[in-house]
Amino acid sequence: MDFTISPKMATIIEMINEFVDRELIPLEPEFLTRPTSELLPVIREKQAMVKKMELWAPNQPREYGGLGLGLLEHALVSEALGRTPLGHYVFGCQAPDAGNIEILYLFGTEEQKEKYLRPLVAGEIRSCFSMTEVELAGSNPVMMATTAVKDGDDYVINGQKWYTTAADGAEFAIVMAQTNPEADKYHRASMIIVPCDTPGFNLVRNIPVMGHGGDGYFSHAEILYQNCRVPQRNLLGREGEGFAIAQERLGPGRIHHCMRWIGICNRAFDLLCTRARDRRIDPDGTTLADKQIIQAWIAECAAEIQAARLMVIHAAWRIEKEGAKAARQEISLIKFKVANIMQMVIDRALQVHGGLGMTDDTILAYLYRHERAARIYDGADEVHKVAVARQILRRYGKANR
Repeated sequence: MDFTISPKMATIIEMINEFVDRELIPLEPEFLTRPTSELLPVIREKQAMVKKMELWAPNQPREYGGLGLGLLEHALVSEALGRTPLGHYVFGCQAPDAGNIEILYLFGTEEQKEKYLRPLVAGEIRSCFSMTEVELAGSNPVMMATTAVKDGDDYVINGQKWYTTAADGAEFAIVMAQTNPEADKYHRASMIIVPCDTPGFNLVRNIPVMGHGGDGYFSHAEILYQNCRVPQRNLLGREGEGFAIAQERLGPGRIHHCMRWIGICNRAFDLLCTRARDRRIDPDGTTLADKQIIQAWIAECAAEIQAARLMVIHAAWRIEKEGAKAARQEISLIKFKVANIMQMVIDRALQVHGGLGMTDDTILAYLYRHERAARIYDGADEVHKVAVARQILRRYGKANR
């Protein structure tokens, strides 16, 4: 693998890291203690600064106002921004908007692009992605009860979704629903744009995650679709191609996630080392850093973070060179490996902080609450491990069941 960082990218990463350190990390105490709505004016100011620096929407097409970076380049950006929960949102490349933008760019009509894509890239509106259902296994996405039935020129949507991230305050949702129930399981669902002010789109609640419901962009909603009527021209791509379209966003999306997780690892590791260096544990000046078990944790975390980072960069490189289908194994490997390393690093950083780590006086408790789900969403660890094992065993002539 030949991968070198261009002088331009090195400058971009340096600018982003400096901005994160100077402008965003100092906002975290307010972010942790105030509703997002109260912090939004400050966030808007920071977003305006990013636009002035010409770093807005780094992974989005230039013709729509983005920076036009490639997957591997944006992976490095995602790592830098991942050091704070505010990073991706302030730079206009947050999920689920980033994935929705990609879908609209690849499969949207010209009308859809003008109405939804252009203002979404500009940060004038937000969106959400409505797929996971309350009573059905998220590990098997072909199990879907939500329906979109044709009635005249419209679709009428009925169903219950949850973990619809950032629905609170979103302009529109991209909804996965069954339009072709008689087709084979991979061709039953379609993606449909649903404006959030449509009658029948009911935001029931922001789901509390370990006791914290959140608001605005930083929330996960339960949505009830009750005879929600939208025109058939809101269909994305062709009918029955919902899962095929979803695959287009999964590979790149997991690169974005995993490099964001590496950024989180870097932040937690920095906090761990700083706390170990400074925390005195006896009157003689001995610190936690003098203890061999802490030194072992530091060495292990450093090794695991570096290994995970190289795995993700390799997966991104292969996607760019050969496509997501050829990189399926690498994509599954990084999903469960990096999520587990992140959890380990956060947990050890929290342990080194002792009682302080359990509070919101540092960012660690927030990361612990919200990033544990990394081993569940976008496919549970166990699903990815089975997928990788089956791919490997096929090379040894073992038939899968």
